[in-house]
Amino acid sequence: MASSVSSKLYSDDVSLVVVLLDVNPFFWAGVNANSGTNQPAAALSFSKFLSHVLPFVSSILLINPLNQVVVIATGVKSCGYIYDSGGGSDGTSVSDLRAGFLRRLEEFVERDRQLCRDGERAAATTSSLLSGSLSLALCYIQRVFRSGILHPQPRILCLQGSPDGPDQYVAVMNAIFSAQRSVVPIDSCVVGIRHSAFLQQASHITGGIYLKPQQLDALFQYLSVVFAADLQSRSFLQLPKSAGVDFRASCFCHKKPIDRGYVCSVCLSIFCKNPQEMLYISDFKQASADSRSKSDSKRKTLEAS
Repeated sequence: MASSVSSKLYSDDVSLVVVLLDVNPFFWAGVNANSGTNQPAAALSFSKFLSHVLPFVSSILLINPLNQVVVIATGVKSCGYIYDSGGGSDGTSVSDLRAGFLRRLEEFVERDRQLCRDGERAAATTSSLLSGSLSLALCYIQRVFRSGILHPQPRILCLQGSPDGPDQYVAVMNAIFSAQRSVVPIDSCVVGIRHSAFLQQASHITGGIYLKPQQLDALFQYLSVVFAADLQSRSFLQLPKSAGVDFRASCFCHKKPIDRGYVCSVCLSIFCKNPQEMLYISDFKQASADSRSKSDSKRKTLEAS
């Protein structure tokens, strides 16, 4: 019996799924406030969202007992681990999983709220810390890679509702390229009103799946049919393909997506308007000039002496 388990331990159908869960309170509060509208996101509150996510996490573990699921909560100011099936601290039953999951989620939301400034009021378009949660996921996966030659096949699943934060563009793209280099697919399921350009690029570059469900009341069906299959089985399935990818970059001056821009030949920064001279490049030139002048004056002093 032990030999059969060890031989199957790291087979192709064993997966490590890192789920990035968007818990941005400003987004979900806006959903609840617009519950009487016809907007697509209004049909799904945060409680209903969790009622779809928790059975999906359980189904991943039921498909193969050797599968591992890690859930990372993505807040406004922070992100953190709230569930790890490999830890064994929350038990194996569905009730234990739900109780431990909700307890840690509540603790995380409270910590994230305390990190916000006193009296801070954010708009409904406040973005989540996607770059931080992607970095946490990649760090966890790298630790699994370095634990030994044999390891389960990792992938990242982003359950995102908040809009993109243009100020995170560089950090998010660095995380995407790191995932591509590590051959870690990034799957994306967007439950917000608008598409996510960041996640479209992430799934396209890393070979993952991008999906924006049309009927959020059937979110569990979307998750179980599209994202539950392991990487080996995907080659035998007809999975949805993204209709298009928004490859627009964000300018460094206003942090807004642009169609055309100006690229600095020194630091490769992107601007929506033609800058006469970049501030930090001019400071660098001034520092270099000051350094040269000091060295010249020192050399002249030595020659005179």
